[in-house]
Amino acid sequence: MERFGDFVDSEERPFSGDKVRLNDLINKEIIILRYKVRPSKYKDKSDRCATVQFKYDENGEEKIFFTGSSVIISQLEKYNEKLPFLACIKHIDRYYTLA
Repeated sequence: MERFGDFVDSEERPFSGDKVRLNDLINKEIIILRYKVRPSKYKDKSDRCATVQFKYDENGEEKIFFTGSSVIISQLEKYNEKLPFLACIKHIDRYYTLA
C-alpha cells in the first residue's frame, strides 16, 4: 500500500512551522524554501497573500510568514525556479522587498 506522502503533490502539502511576523525578519538573512500565493482575506490591503516557508539556517527549523507585499510576491514568482535561496527582507519607505 502506498503512503500518502509518497504521491501527494508538494504544492498541496501544508506548510509546517511556527508563524513569524514579517517585521521580525527585517534585515535578517533567511533561506526561502517554498511559497503559495492565494487570494487575500484582507481585500482592503491587498488582493493576494503569500505564505512563505523559510529557515534561518541550513539546520534550523522550518517557519512561515505571511505577506500581502506585491513586491515580494512578484519577486517570488519571478525567481521561483531558483528556490531554495538566501534572501534578506528589507523595509523601504512603504513597501517590503527581498534583497
